[in-house]
Amino acid sequence: MVARLLLRAWPRGPAVGPGPLCRPLSAGSGSGEYLQRSIVPTMHYQDSLPRLPIPKLEDTIKRYLRAQKPLLDDGQFRKTEQLCKSFENGIGKELHEQLVAQDKQNKHTSYISGPWFDMYLSARDSIVLNFNPFVAFIPDPKSEYNDQLTRATNMTVSAIRFLKTLRAGLLEPEVFHLNPAKSDTDTFKRLIRFVPSSLSWYGAYLVNAYPLDMSQYFRLFNSTRLPKPIRDELFTNEKARHLLVLRKGHFYVFDVLDQDGNIVGASEIQAHLKYILSDSSPAPEFPLAYLTTENRDVWAELRQKLASGGNEESLRKVDSAVFCLCLDDFPIKDLVHLSHNMLHGDGANRWFDKSFNLIIAKDGTAAIHFEHAWGDGVAVLRFLNEVFKDSTQAPAVTPQSQPARTDSSVAVQKLNFKLNDALKTGISTAKEKFDATVKTLTVDLIQFQRGGKEFLKKQKLSPDSVAQLAFQMAFLRQYGQTVATYESCSTAAFKHGRTETIRPASIFTKRCSQAFVREPSKHSAGELQQMMTECSTYHSQLTKEAAMGQGFDRHLFALRYLAAAKGIALPELYLDPAYGQINHNILSTSTLNSPVVNIGGFAPVVPDGFGIGYAVHDNWIGCNVSSYPGRNAREFLQCVEKALEDIFDAIEGKCIKT
Repeated sequence: MVARLLLRAWPRGPAVGPGPLCRPLSAGSGSGEYLQRSIVPTMHYQDSLPRLPIPKLEDTIKRYLRAQKPLLDDGQFRKTEQLCKSFENGIGKELHEQLVAQDKQNKHTSYISGPWFDMYLSARDSIVLNFNPFVAFIPDPKSEYNDQLTRATNMTVSAIRFLKTLRAGLLEPEVFHLNPAKSDTDTFKRLIRFVPSSLSWYGAYLVNAYPLDMSQYFRLFNSTRLPKPIRDELFTNEKARHLLVLRKGHFYVFDVLDQDGNIVGASEIQAHLKYILSDSSPAPEFPLAYLTTENRDVWAELRQKLASGGNEESLRKVDSAVFCLCLDDFPIKDLVHLSHNMLHGDGANRWFDKSFNLIIAKDGTAAIHFEHAWGDGVAVLRFLNEVFKDSTQAPAVTPQSQPARTDSSVAVQKLNFKLNDALKTGISTAKEKFDATVKTLTVDLIQFQRGGKEFLKKQKLSPDSVAQLAFQMAFLRQYGQTVATYESCSTAAFKHGRTETIRPASIFTKRCSQAFVREPSKHSAGELQQMMTECSTYHSQLTKEAAMGQGFDRHLFALRYLAAAKGIALPELYLDPAYGQINHNILSTSTLNSPVVNIGGFAPVVPDGFGIGYAVHDNWIGCNVSSYPGRNAREFLQCVEKALEDIFDAIEGKCIKT
């Protein structure tokens, strides 16, 4: 099964902080319409981005076998090795040549883009828990601004400013700077804007800057995944000007852009949100949103009934809304409650099909829950960073601001859906399934305070490799084995890149884990340090290869997809139990680093797996783990904590306690 996660995002992040910001006037539309006015057009680099390479088949096979080595016994490995040799010299070679030829005919995109969209959109499982992740914001540094109405207004206005800045081409292009002192400067920007788009990437490359693909960004807004039989569709209508708001399972819409495309006054938006928050109607008996939690074929059939039953216009308003703002009527108790609420909630107050839901609880706790087919974490993280920065440094309203005196009962439309008995039954069934599923999900977390990125880098160890080693050690301690592990890595450095897989379980982590867990007394601190260095070096190599499009997972996936598309019998390599096992990702991991992220998470991608969202901060390590019955997230985290203690002890030359 393919892992469905956030991703290892390229490091980025605007400076954030509580200080006020003087917003420059934006030409022609008054102040406050734009987040920024980049002198380099947003999509300036897009045309000249390098294309995602298709790895050499022999390299893919070598990398695949290296990843299989720690998971198989000698007999199994020899069998898999033989199948790989036959594949490489036979049908695999033919498929690879066809893939390369097809790629040459489609220079506007990447070889993985179409198959990856198909993988997501053809999946029939519910998108809740199986696909959609969440990322939570830290609180506003000024505590009084965490009032629900104030924060909802400010974040909504900042989100619309982001939309306007993006569409006007004024959003700074997304660039990964290896030497910011040279490339992230006004001088460089003034020069590069005059380089034609067909060459601009090369100009950035000369100063060690890597522009990233931004083709997914337009799907952030006015977009929805529509359920269809067999394969869903992505729908976008950029002309729509209204916001969708959900509260207590009720649907409301109002315009946030006027007819000229200007942002509606912040005090008006505040008034409309206040009006919605004061609606005392009881929750609906049959909350429509449960349908978005259903199996996609079931939902497609029910949606057809919904549309033909006089609800087409209301559905169009839901689908085309700029985004979905969810206002929850309760505060967040703790981080476990936060994870459950932002990952799935009660099912009634989210429209899971929207490109993203901005969720704001009664105490102002905010998060983004996003649908994964349209895009990956890079676009979402940029949006999250910019919205936080703008809403805290240039807030549109203050806690003392008075809402506009306007008739919100006219401006705000409450959507009413006509439900026949079949739809009511469909909603009740969806609710039962949803409730039964989320009851089985456990979430727990730790914050390891002994050190983080700063300490580990001083030891010349990759911080990410240390976190991944801790997961391997923890699973070995808890279950006595090494299993398939997935870490997501962005390939946004390439045109229409998506993600590649890092395979953190290696012969190096297996040997190191066994030394720590099974025989610590047999090894000196120096020997353990040497093993950790080997793990770090190899993990850094895997990470670099994945980011450069030189993993093996996407290549093998594309070859399999091509065989199916051409009606070719599935090659034996894919029927090998070892192939099934390495793609049954028991440890599904993803890291998303930003100073404005409080926590992020997702469900396991297999029933007997763990979903591990983690971040290595400057001075601490955070880890948020989910599991279903049969696995124990709390125990696993205790083992992770023990592993991190042992790693830090070994680094400091102390004896490891069994």
